[in-house]
Amino acid sequence: MENSILGLHHITAIAGNAKVNHDFYTRILGLRLIKKTVNFDDPETYHLYYGDEAGSPGTILTFFPWGSIGAGRRGTRQATEIGYSVPEGSLDFWQERLEKNHVTYNKAAEKFGEKYLTFLDPDGLKFELTVAKNKDNRTPFVTPEINADHAILGFHQITITTNKIDKTAEILTNIFGYKLMEQHVNRYRFVTDAVEQAAIVDLVEAAGETAGHVAGGSVHHVAFRVKDEATLMYFRDKIVAAGLNITEKIDRNYFYSLYFREPGGVLFELATDNPGFTVDEPLNELGTNLKLPAQYESQRAEIERILPSLI
Repeated sequence: MENSILGLHHITAIAGNAKVNHDFYTRILGLRLIKKTVNFDDPETYHLYYGDEAGSPGTILTFFPWGSIGAGRRGTRQATEIGYSVPEGSLDFWQERLEKNHVTYNKAAEKFGEKYLTFLDPDGLKFELTVAKNKDNRTPFVTPEINADHAILGFHQITITTNKIDKTAEILTNIFGYKLMEQHVNRYRFVTDAVEQAAIVDLVEAAGETAGHVAGGSVHHVAFRVKDEATLMYFRDKIVAAGLNITEKIDRNYFYSLYFREPGGVLFELATDNPGFTVDEPLNELGTNLKLPAQYESQRAEIERILPSLI
């Protein structure tokens, strides 16, 4: 669709120890490390990208592992849960795997007619593994321990907790083209029909809850997907017209971005499909080489000395 928000592009979170983070997401969850680079504003810190084999939009989870950073606190004005889609019949496998690896989890439950399993990563970041009502036909990345019958397929939803949903809902519906599909108590499910997967945003209204603290184990920002730069700038005009502050276009090497803070307090990004993750290394080598933004290439030796080993 022309000039559409195509669901979620990526989600970026904050971690502590980089090696622990890498082990958890590649070994325990079975995601592929698709890009090993550094924070644009802090080149002594990794920026690690995990996803499917090619780093397809809608599968990409990224981290800033800031070493000894303190723990965050879930609350309002935050993205509080990341939902992954998994194949039908796989939740028993995941419960057994999480238990075997001493991961904190809750037994399967159900909401909006979908079964899901909740767990926490080593930094306390909250996840849900959901069997979608509508069959998810994406091809997962598989490992020797996790086959295609069980492997994570990509994002299912992101959950945002807010004191009052009205203004955030207006962004989703009036600007992004989402529609309110279902409500259960204080959880409101918004869906876009522009894509089949990674298409859901849940808003949880918690009127009396205090604001969370973004630090270790917290979502830093949520990125929504657009096709290209022309579409990116189309939405920039819409956001400016709504009276919100938004950045100029920023080149993030693998996509072009805009950033703005939605009225409920969560940092939103719009990110393009182009140029993609194979712009600086071939598909079969994704995640194997340290890739640096051009402005830091002259400092490579020092950066490589400072960054910790991931293995």
